[in-house]
Amino acid sequence: MMFLSSEHRRHPEYRRGFLDMAGAATGIAAWGLMTGVAMVKSGLSTLEALLMALTVFAGSSQLAAIPLIQAGAPVWVILATGLCVNLRFVVFSAHLRPYLMHLPRRQRLVIGYLAADLTYVMFTKRFPQPASNTAERAAQMAYLAGNSGINWVSWVGSCVLGVVLANAIPTAWGLGFAGILALVGIVASLATSPMRWMSAGVAGMAAVAAFALPLKLNILVAIAAAVAVCLLLEGRLPGAAPREAK
Repeated sequence: MMFLSSEHRRHPEYRRGFLDMAGAATGIAAWGLMTGVAMVKSGLSTLEALLMALTVFAGSSQLAAIPLIQAGAPVWVILATGLCVNLRFVVFSAHLRPYLMHLPRRQRLVIGYLAADLTYVMFTKRFPQPASNTAERAAQMAYLAGNSGINWVSWVGSCVLGVVLANAIPTAWGLGFAGILALVGIVASLATSPMRWMSAGVAGMAAVAAFALPLKLNILVAIAAAVAVCLLLEGRLPGAAPREAK
């Protein structure tokens, strides 16, 4: 990782971050492999699919865009869907700002590119508070590098493999179902409060209810519904943060 020195990579927290993510790496790889196959099957050329696999490190956004590309959706619909799906990273970046502001901008941009849902969750769980001294900063950056490194390799490596082997991997293997199971497991592990369970349930029900909408717009409906319900219930469910007094 370019944001770490060799000394940081030898830090014990680097191995800790690597091992924490290793447990989910198999599921991430299965989903990435299926995504690589889907990109080619959607009509993208091998070169286009490889470029997408190597530059768009955003699995949910890729998966949302693929059926839209296949359906010939307008560019604005594809971009709007990707934006909505990835809005959560605005919240992630705001939370991580105190952890990273000591780094040069170039390094923060690299970390921003490597940021992913599980990386964020595992990192903030391991370090609930930003570092207050140099030694703590080194530990946090070492953990982040080990954690995000294996996550990137698992997703991008398997995605590229899926692109290359797209015509050799039969759809009967059920990779899509394997990927769904992997994501369900990840989502279940992240749903640690009533509010999170509520948001997942509302999004799921809204997506199913709006499934008949064209161009996969049910995804946007699900996101909007989950956000709206959670804003209404903020501070009212057990474990939810109370609203600040106006």
